[in-house]
Amino acid sequence: MFTSLAGKTVIVTGASKGIGRGIALRFGEAGLNVLVVSRSLAEAEKVAAEIGPNASGFSADVTSEEETQAMAKVAVERYGSIDVLCANAGIFPAAKLGTMTAADFDLVMNTNLKGTFLSVSAVLSAMKAQRKGRIVLTSSITGPITGFPGWTHYGASKAGQLGFMRTAAIELAPWNITVNAVMPGNILTEGMEGMGEAYIASTAASVPMKKLGSVFDIANAALFFASEEAAYITGQGMVIDGGQVLPESPMALDEMGAP
Repeated sequence: MFTSLAGKTVIVTGASKGIGRGIALRFGEAGLNVLVVSRSLAEAEKVAAEIGPNASGFSADVTSEEETQAMAKVAVERYGSIDVLCANAGIFPAAKLGTMTAADFDLVMNTNLKGTFLSVSAVLSAMKAQRKGRIVLTSSITGPITGFPGWTHYGASKAGQLGFMRTAAIELAPWNITVNAVMPGNILTEGMEGMGEAYIASTAASVPMKKLGSVFDIANAALFFASEEAAYITGQGMVIDGGQVLPESPMALDEMGAP
């Protein structure tokens, strides 16, 4: 499975750490050429070095139309095509209503939602020319399904990505370009590890599988959406959360019982 991807080219934004790094590494393992994109060129090149000779780093801020266009141009120059875009770049600074400023709101929306639009727009020329492409967005369960105090702007941006995805999937279908989204729950990333063992344990306790997901759980879902095996799937979001959104109350977790 996924042998159809070998030799193709993927752009992964926000790929210097966390889920983006996991996606870049997994796509590299599958034999794709990987353009690792981050605002920090040094961090992007570090991940590219982990992948090997079929990867390279590039510095771009996804809030900039000029820089996202340059990102797409470089991918074509280095690898000859853009077959897959993983629009993963995102930020999640917490701020509750009443203290959140307009600048706070705009920063998150510009990166998470406008950045998705600009990244997708940048690759369209190359994908339309070859009449084929795969676009995978990194959304979240937060916003589309759940909420968390301090993340009204983040939740709005992630729900907005799914609204963008559905119409984009219709518009791009004539060129055989699919647009789908992965929707992670609580994933063990560097940021989560920094919260400490007690926080991780309490978060895992809210998941029916009693553990946090890994970045590769998300990367494998993105890899599926990018594959030929998923050619007839478009406009869909896939929740990867260990069942986190399923319990109707904490009592449901208490009633699970031991295996």
